Amino acid sequence: AWIEQRKGRILASSYFHVVFTLPAELRGLCRRNAKTLYKLLFQTASTTLLELGDDPGRLGAQFGFSAVLHTWSRSLELHPHLHCIVTGGGLSPNGDQWIPARRSYLFPVKVLSRLFRGKFLDRLRHLYEQGNLDLGGACGPLAAPPAFEQLLDKLYRQEWVVYAKRPFGGPEQVYKYLGRYTHRVGLSNQRLVAFDGRQVCFRTKDGKTITLSAEEFIRRFLLHVLPGGFVKIRHYGLMSSANAKTKLVTARRLLEAETTSPEPHAAEAPPPPTATAADWRERFKSLTGIDLTVCPRCERGTMIAQPLSVLSEPPNTS
Repeated sequence: AWIEQRKGRILASSYFHVVFTLPAELRGLCRRNAKTLYKLLFQTASTTLLELGDDPGRLGAQFGFSAVLHTWSRSLELHPHLHCIVTGGGLSPNGDQWIPARRSYLFPVKVLSRLFRGKFLDRLRHLYEQGNLDLGGACGPLAAPPAFEQLLDKLYRQEWVVYAKRPFGGPEQVYKYLGRYTHRVGLSNQRLVAFDGRQVCFRTKDGKTITLSAEEFIRRFLLHVLPGGFVKIRHYGLMSSANAKTKLVTARRLLEAETTSPEPHAAEAPPPPTATAADWRERFKSLTGIDLTVCPRCERGTMIAQPLSVLSEPPNTS
């Protein structure tokens, strides 16, 4: 349902996929300061993109993007990173034209990386100086200013990973991305291989598996439970709530006006969903392609809904 609602904000533009990753040296701080540092990740990644977009020497326009927080690696280790879906262009400052970005890339990766690194570390230093970081447990040594300065110096000297994936083909691919990534958790049921009462085996990548004790598996899984009330999907620029009924509408009108014969990379986005409520099974099928009325095993029989009270009764053996 969330994805269906988001369709109303998709523009008939190309899209880019940019990923901001925090260095391994910050994972200990993230474990003890999850809410603070994940919020900082959103703030610094978003201002990096918006600042470069506003720069007249690069794009000189306000684009829109959605950011999704992921905190896991394939082996369930802590690996905080932010996926951003960015429009391939933006609205001019005076709002009278759509300015397209380059087809091949949005901004140079090194420029993104270094600006993001500078913003994040500057704000991290400020949090430390204001006493707003929890430096207990394994982070205890960082309470000493020389140790914290040494950490910052090390982080300033290394290149941070900002990965710009190849552009999406168009709105249709954005929908598929949203479906795969936005509401994902650290481990899907499909990746679980076996559990013998003591150890858990699950798939990682490239056909490989990893086996962990039940305690270690639960420890890793719980690393990715976000703080209560934390919002893991946020929208900026044209996609923000403040611009949804103003600048976003203007951008859509300008794009539709210049796209008389839409190319594959700039197909017209479908209209927002209507208020008519369809059966939830039909909506689920239209969004995912999965028919919940068909038995997932034989794929021939029809699934029949039964009240829980009926299912819980012992079978009639008379």
